[in-house]
Amino acid sequence: MELSSSLILVALTAVLLWLLNLRNNRKQRLPPGPPALPLIGNLLQLNKNAPFRTIVELSQTYGPVMTIYMGWQRTVALVGYDAVKEALVDQADDFVGRAPLPFLVRATRGYGVGISNGERWRQLRRFTLTTLRDFGMGRKGMEQWIQEESGHLIARVHSFKEKPFDPTFILSCTVSNVICCLVYGERFNYDNKQFLNILRIISEIPQFISSPMGALYNLFPRLMERLPGRQQTIFGYIEDIRGFAKKKIQEHEDTLDPSSPRDFIDCFLIRMDQEKNSSATEFHYENLLATVLNLFLAGTETTSSTIRYALSVLIKHPKIQEKMQEEIDTVIGRERCPSMEDRKSLPFTDAVLHEVQRFMDLVPFSLPHYSLNDISFRGFTIPKDTMIFPMLHSVLKDDKLWSTPRTFNPQHFLDQNGNFKKNPAFVPFSAGKRACVGESLARMEIFIFIVSLLQNFTFSSPNGPDSINLVPEFSSFANVPRRYELIATPR
Repeated sequence: MELSSSLILVALTAVLLWLLNLRNNRKQRLPPGPPALPLIGNLLQLNKNAPFRTIVELSQTYGPVMTIYMGWQRTVALVGYDAVKEALVDQADDFVGRAPLPFLVRATRGYGVGISNGERWRQLRRFTLTTLRDFGMGRKGMEQWIQEESGHLIARVHSFKEKPFDPTFILSCTVSNVICCLVYGERFNYDNKQFLNILRIISEIPQFISSPMGALYNLFPRLMERLPGRQQTIFGYIEDIRGFAKKKIQEHEDTLDPSSPRDFIDCFLIRMDQEKNSSATEFHYENLLATVLNLFLAGTETTSSTIRYALSVLIKHPKIQEKMQEEIDTVIGRERCPSMEDRKSLPFTDAVLHEVQRFMDLVPFSLPHYSLNDISFRGFTIPKDTMIFPMLHSVLKDDKLWSTPRTFNPQHFLDQNGNFKKNPAFVPFSAGKRACVGESLARMEIFIFIVSLLQNFTFSSPNGPDSINLVPEFSSFANVPRRYELIATPR
């Protein structure tokens, strides 16, 4: 009875809010968009398997700046390179807000660098970037850590002795160990059961967010928190990850030497102590815990999924894999570990890795932005508290900027002479002031790990290249690649 009353109250509240929205919309020059229903908005119009494609299709009717309703939430979609660039780069200050996505708010309690805004975001982003750079992100020191970790990866792949295996958690361990060195000051053995369990949990989070149940939670969080379902299991998993991070923070507090910081946590703890008497400080425990979770989760799953997808592409296209190996053998050989300095001498390899990220289209909606104030954009008004989707999918698959946007084609990044060429529409890490904090680290990992693997192995599928399906297993908030077994044949 209590649940029924709650459902009725939620429905009535939503309809009331909807009517108020309609009244306000008449007073403002909102971007055009399709007619929407109370409570559910335009949800019935969206392709449940790939909703971002529906938005791009609707933009052909309503234009590149379009209003849609995700449930009762007013949303503005920016479609195409010009609109996305104009917003995120040319009007960066207006579009710097991050949407309070309910799932991420629940996971971080609203703290941390990922979804914060205003002064909290500015302070935490500046500190995070500075600290990670001090510990080598994007520099030679970090390159050496990645090279060392690539040695552990190669040894583990050799241990399978040409038998089929699923690379998912091996690659997760490899990538996560790099961010763990930065954040926790340690790496974990590939057989560490607690670490493997945490990685298993992390791998399920993007699957959940990209599932219908995850979408429903983000649309109707108060309702979904009262109902049984997969979301309750996922929240239990998040508590496990928080517990792991809390334990590591406590270990750092117990062994902290302020004169010799070892990693990100140490630096944050030192800053916390320096500002402990400031009532306005953003350097406190909750922001530390949430930022550690931001770095750990984002620094693990996105890059490992990209490398795993790259291997599936190379198995699907064995001639491309062979051409990469020939180029790598000529420039580096098979004995020396690759370095970032080698990239400029490996144009085809570099082009393939860029094309993997373009074709994969990891986060088609981007992480949603938010209007912290009314925004004037292209003659329209985007009212305060509007969610904004800079549709990265529409940029990475724009047929005006890519010759064959729906086909895997490394020539997108090569000129007529076979030299690498940049494309401004290459935005897998987003753009502007909210671009991925770890972009330089991810680029370094993708290059060194994949080149190292191709130096040592040729990859194939037990069922042949035609068995590889490059269509994502889940495709909504994120494009989650399919899991598969492969064979690594030593060269």
